[in-house]
Amino acid sequence: MNDLIDLLQRQQLVWHGDEQIGNIERVSSGNDELDEALQGGLPKYGVVDIQAQQGIGELRLLLPYLVQQRKLTIFINPPGYINGHGLFHLGFETALLLSLSVDNEIDALWAAEQCLKSAECSSVLLWQNRLAIHHIKRLQLAAERGQASLFLMRSAEGVNLSLPVSLCLKLQAHERGLAITIKKQKGRWDKTHFILDISSYWPALYRPTIERKVVSLAQHRRRLIT
Repeated sequence: MNDLIDLLQRQQLVWHGDEQIGNIERVSSGNDELDEALQGGLPKYGVVDIQAQQGIGELRLLLPYLVQQRKLTIFINPPGYINGHGLFHLGFETALLLSLSVDNEIDALWAAEQCLKSAECSSVLLWQNRLAIHHIKRLQLAAERGQASLFLMRSAEGVNLSLPVSLCLKLQAHERGLAITIKKQKGRWDKTHFILDISSYWPALYRPTIERKVVSLAQHRRRLIT
């Protein structure tokens, strides 16, 4: 039994009860509500697993954090074109943005690992669904070596394997913004669920709920007569 526990510890598959969240170095996400829920912000280095349906605001959630970076931000196999003009007007230095289109998943993982350990990147965003535990271990080590962050962007559908990441967030669309579940956080055991209101951060994208009243034809006619 002891040999099995030692093996799991070496593979970073066991978390210790004395590994407190306060001992983990964190940085602000750029969003006060998210920082509060994470008890300090995003992990400074490591792999962050973002599980979400594409197009619900998953990238928008990360923009306040990414705009603070002073090294390269790499997008690997994004599902659409990166709008450099739009990011420039949000305050990004476009010379520090790079988008890579890679033919297959193995090469995409290799590219992500090289970028992370190069020490030239602040953040790498990788869109890829199929990963194994040993892939995450290599990416974690590369992130620690290069003092960078990897945001793994993958669909929430069909996700069964729990990966040894620093943080795992599941996002769902909500009428006020995003419903966020903290599925895993290093140094923390309980799951947290909350609604992130985007109205103060992205007012142009926020549409408040309109109460609709159904008026019958007879009532409409009576209003016209009176």
